[in-house]
Amino acid sequence: MANDTISILDGSTFVVSDRRGDIDAGPDQPHGLFFADTRHLSRWRLTMEGSDLAHLSTDDIEYFGSQFFLYPPTGTIYENPTLSIIRKRYVGDGFHEDLLVLNHSAEPVEVSLRVDAAADFADLFDVKDALEKKGDLYTEATGEGLVLGYRRDDFVRETLVTSSADAVFDGHGISFAITVPPHGEWQTCLEVVPRTEKNSRVKYEHGETTPAPNIDGSLAEWMAAAPELDSSSDKLGHVYWRSLVDLAALRFYPDFPGLPEGASVPAAGLPWFMTLFGRDSVITSYQTVPFVPELAKTTLRVLAALQGTKVDDFRDEEPGKILHELRVGELTHFGERPHSPYYGTADATPLWLVLLDEVERWTGDQDLVRELEANARAALAWLDEYGDLDGDGYVEYSRRNTETGLENMCWKDSWNSILFADGTNSVLPRATCELQGYTYDAKIRCARLAREIWGDPELADRLEREAAALKQRFNRDFWVADRQFFALALDGEKRQVDSLTSNIGHLLWSGIVDDDKAQAVRDHLMSDAMFSGWGVRTMAEGEGGYNPIEYHNGTVWPHDNSFVAAGLRRYGFADDAARIAYALLEAATYFDWRLPEVFAGYPRELTNFPVEYPTASSPQAWATGTPLLLLRTVLGLEPEGDALSCAPRLPEQIAWLRLERVPGRWGRTTVDTRG
Repeated sequence: MANDTISILDGSTFVVSDRRGDIDAGPDQPHGLFFADTRHLSRWRLTMEGSDLAHLSTDDIEYFGSQFFLYPPTGTIYENPTLSIIRKRYVGDGFHEDLLVLNHSAEPVEVSLRVDAAADFADLFDVKDALEKKGDLYTEATGEGLVLGYRRDDFVRETLVTSSADAVFDGHGISFAITVPPHGEWQTCLEVVPRTEKNSRVKYEHGETTPAPNIDGSLAEWMAAAPELDSSSDKLGHVYWRSLVDLAALRFYPDFPGLPEGASVPAAGLPWFMTLFGRDSVITSYQTVPFVPELAKTTLRVLAALQGTKVDDFRDEEPGKILHELRVGELTHFGERPHSPYYGTADATPLWLVLLDEVERWTGDQDLVRELEANARAALAWLDEYGDLDGDGYVEYSRRNTETGLENMCWKDSWNSILFADGTNSVLPRATCELQGYTYDAKIRCARLAREIWGDPELADRLEREAAALKQRFNRDFWVADRQFFALALDGEKRQVDSLTSNIGHLLWSGIVDDDKAQAVRDHLMSDAMFSGWGVRTMAEGEGGYNPIEYHNGTVWPHDNSFVAAGLRRYGFADDAARIAYALLEAATYFDWRLPEVFAGYPRELTNFPVEYPTASSPQAWATGTPLLLLRTVLGLEPEGDALSCAPRLPEQIAWLRLERVPGRWGRTTVDTRG
């Protein structure tokens, strides 16, 4: 988010305001109180005597709370204000705001305060795409407070605004006529409550400032359950702490029938993606298995409960397919967008299978693998029956919903992300390279599960044969011989999409790369064209589509780099993995210890600091999980039976590192690089 905004969140509820605490939504500004994919407050402006206030300081005191220290300008540097104002706001199923006016003079002060309030009830898609509303807005000032409402047929949403102090409510806000005694104070509690069938009160009331994220237990218990980090690098400790807190803050309970009781999963990212995403949840869960394994178990169960069961062109649904996105706003309610849920992703399904095996490897939870066997078999069937559109042995994608469905169904899902080296676009269907790697890995892993847990050696043998054939075929068909790297994709005309991208790092992570090609892949990834100094770019400098501030064609994505680093480590390039890990760690120090979704791909020597991407989500789930996977990578942590193996190769800037109480099938153990 831009530096002139303050964002606080609690699961899928969040508030974005300016640095005074005011909300004033505009076409290019996602200000507001958002709840269940709907903006329940688009205007919240505090004035004194009809004039805006100025801010002295602003503080994000917690992920769910903020403070704003304000004063009324006097219009001259020769006169100091006699009043100051403190706003304290806590978000959770709406928000609670404490408003305190302080009088610093020896005389009583009579003054008028007003809070202008409005709600446009924009669906989150409305905010992104500036769509017109089709229903009716209404307001009502009652003895209870101010009701802001929206009605479209059976879709009704309301926001209730109340005050603990005497106030005058009208259709546009709240007014106070107050007297502040000499050296005294006046205060009120304001509550803003989104009213739906399932919500009627805010989480935090006056004086309640202990964080209560949507997890089992308190934030303190969540932090205490995670491994304790100690290191020679103070920076690493700050980044690790921030990652754990943000993971808790992003947790929410999806509002959808049929889900497991009390299942909370991470929302993908603030502001646009504060909902369930299949790919994002799986990747985040994989990154965090060695630290908070219960998150992965919940993610597996929730996505299994929403797995595709039929062919539905509008939702791009197919039997066995793992969803892309779940929305519950107005547009999905009326079937104008397919996201309830939407299945337009090709990679979430093999990645779900990878995660299922990874959880068992770490936790030994064979009961979970048995519980989800039918879902896993359905996902495997999808890879062969629906994922391979033309029977050529590769998983490719082409949207069924040609009007509102996604054109690209890989993680680089913008429309222009699969480009040739000359910058021209490829054609559908597309078989991106990392999809083949994920599929290979999924089949290898599920062969183990079939043999050891499901008691199906025939399935295990078949999956291993299919994986071996895929690896051989892939290394032949995707290898760009004259440039010595793997093509980004095969497009609908079976042409090699020959731009150099970070996707080749995911191939190392999956294990599909032949050993004799690994060195060439490594050399490309660590070249000046790809490694910016802050991380590996999504596309190499010099390619026809390269742009250091294009979403998927030259920027640096932290989660992408975490898998590139893990892949390099898998193939023996431990020093390169450590170099990437430290570059990302350093980058986080410029973003208040929190890695954003994406940042610009400018060379480090040009900018000397990582440059913000204008619309990056922050916090964002798989960026939040990135430091944890990087920690695992530089420590060389791998489960081996009922023990945890460690082969540390730390960045040279970190002398030592200790992780206490690492959870797994071994119980808890400590990893200390000093011996």
